Amino acid sequence: MLLHDKLRDYRLILASNSPRRRELMTAAELPYVLAERFECEERYPSQLPAVEVAAYLSELKSEAYPKPLAAGDILVTADTTVVVGGQVLGKPADAAHARQMLGLLSGREHLVVTGVTLRSDSRKRTFSAVSKVRFADLRPEQIDYYVERFSPLDKAGAYGIQEWIGYVGITGIDGSFYNVMGLPVQALCRELESFVDNEQDLKTI
Repeated sequence: MLLHDKLRDYRLILASNSPRRRELMTAAELPYVLAERFECEERYPSQLPAVEVAAYLSELKSEAYPKPLAAGDILVTADTTVVVGGQVLGKPADAAHARQMLGLLSGREHLVVTGVTLRSDSRKRTFSAVSKVRFADLRPEQIDYYVERFSPLDKAGAYGIQEWIGYVGITGIDGSFYNVMGLPVQALCRELESFVDNEQDLKTI
């Protein structure tokens, strides 16, 4: 049985403001409803390893969801971070910050980590996906062009791989392309299938 058939008895609730995540969920034929916006202060312990921050924040968002989950609900929350030289890059505060981030990524390899949390009324599962991305050396005028013409302020690391800068600046990827966009779709489908199968097993006990 295909995953979207298994999900017929469930309601996936996507708690994300990201249009890329909505696009990817739809393309993967994962039926979902969009959660209403809610507040979550995205802070993490300073001693937390950089590659674990995204998973921590996805759990934080899950726990901040203000409504109780009914039987059959599965809440999906996610967070994406960029890690370069052990430093975590989230979303830039302004255009100057975006230019600074892109300058930091220029000519280097970095990690894109997306943490995802699945939660029902009785269980929770958090996982992460990691992709390695390599940028060519970016000239200042390339960085300026991208920041001025595109939308880096709502993206971790100040770039979207599916936009102009991805075409001209990225020289290689190890791992999931969709993870770099903001949602590791293949891993999500695998984890969702396991989550639903386990839910069914619990009902038969």
